[in-house]
Amino acid sequence: FYEENSPKEISSRMTSDTAIIETVVGTTVSVALRNMFLGIGGTIYLFWLLPGLTVWLAVGIPGVILPIVFFGRRIRSLSRDNQDRVADVGAMVTEVLSAMKVVQSFGQESREADRFGGAVERTFETARRRIVLRSIMTAVIILAIFGSIVLLLWRGAEGVATGEITGGTILSFIVGAMIVAGAFGALTEVYGELLRGAGAASRLAELLEARPQIAPPARPEKLPEPARGSLSFRNVTFRYPARPETAALKDFTLEIEPGETVAIVGPSGAGKSTIFQLVERFYDPQGGTIRLDGIPLTKADPADIRARLALVPQDGVLFSANARDNLRYGKWDASDADIWDAARAANAESFLRALPQGLDTYLGEGGTQLSGGQQQRVAIARALLRDAPILLLDEATSALDAESEQLVQQALEELMKNRTTLVIAHRLATVRAADRIVVLEDGRIVEQGTHDALSKSGGLYARLARLQFANAAA
Repeated sequence: FYEENSPKEISSRMTSDTAIIETVVGTTVSVALRNMFLGIGGTIYLFWLLPGLTVWLAVGIPGVILPIVFFGRRIRSLSRDNQDRVADVGAMVTEVLSAMKVVQSFGQESREADRFGGAVERTFETARRRIVLRSIMTAVIILAIFGSIVLLLWRGAEGVATGEITGGTILSFIVGAMIVAGAFGALTEVYGELLRGAGAASRLAELLEARPQIAPPARPEKLPEPARGSLSFRNVTFRYPARPETAALKDFTLEIEPGETVAIVGPSGAGKSTIFQLVERFYDPQGGTIRLDGIPLTKADPADIRARLALVPQDGVLFSANARDNLRYGKWDASDADIWDAARAANAESFLRALPQGLDTYLGEGGTQLSGGQQQRVAIARALLRDAPILLLDEATSALDAESEQLVQQALEELMKNRTTLVIAHRLATVRAADRIVVLEDGRIVEQGTHDALSKSGGLYARLARLQFANAAA
């Protein structure tokens, strides 16, 4: 779902579209109800006053209904398109502002300004077409309504001239007719707003009606207790939905024993991160089976699967919250004592205690109050606090300096004790101590073994190790 739909565009739908619906429901609907009752009540009054004359109102009904039918669908479509363009602008603004330092570093301010201007122009053009079409519809409907009123007045004038209708009666009829015409004229304006709200509602309805493809089975199998932490991949083949022509994993088979530390290495695009995505059941493979503690992932509840996993991502993702909430994200009911124990084990206690309000300190958007190494140690403490039997380390030290890497590595060694651990690493020095190293290339296992054995084999791992360690020595 998130491959095919931009999170920024989804965010825009949930804000701008909701605001439109709020306006329609809070203001437009009340105006519509008021004018509808006024129009219906006025029409009943006219029928009571001069029924023979009011029947002629039926002449104008097709002139009102036909433009609504003809223009209504097109206006609703343009309203939806306009909201799509507004969402594009919102997504672009969010993207550029969040990467403003990169934009300025590469001197792309003018280009981004032109790109923004183009997006705004496209939005304006769509809105202009919608407004013009809505104006034409309103004009045609008002012309039909007032044309009918003029026809009635002409017939009424004839009645006054022949003595069939008194002057007072026709005056009352004229006043009532003007009220009815004004009410129905206002309803055409309101109808345009309602169509705009309908376009926004249809976009939100798409989100509400979306159903996850990865869902619990009707009768999920329970994972065994206590958890062992074994993982099994048997003949797994997987293609990402957005790239169906390319297999990320091909006939992948791997058995991971409880408590084993397995490092997964290989060039970029070999399929390393795909393994983590499948273990967490963000996707299901097109072929083969993946088992956790002997249970196929497709037969278990995804929530139960993820409860047995703790992830330390490449970038220590933190939320716009205080330190306490970020640390206990994996175990929300953790006590402060548990939080400090995890922080101590992750080499994070000292800088957390130095924060102005301690655990209550707001860390900023994305944890901007902390350095990269500190963010990573908070992520490790969070994983420690979760106390899951399987640990997933995704390039956990790749973006750190030497000092931060040493502190993080020490914290990881503490975290990996008595757990099944899968490690993705480009820096081969960080995986030397792994029980087993699995080397991937083009979605297949080409080698596996210990660091020493693979270094002597002269294969892909030996070549990567020789390049890295030679560069390090240089």
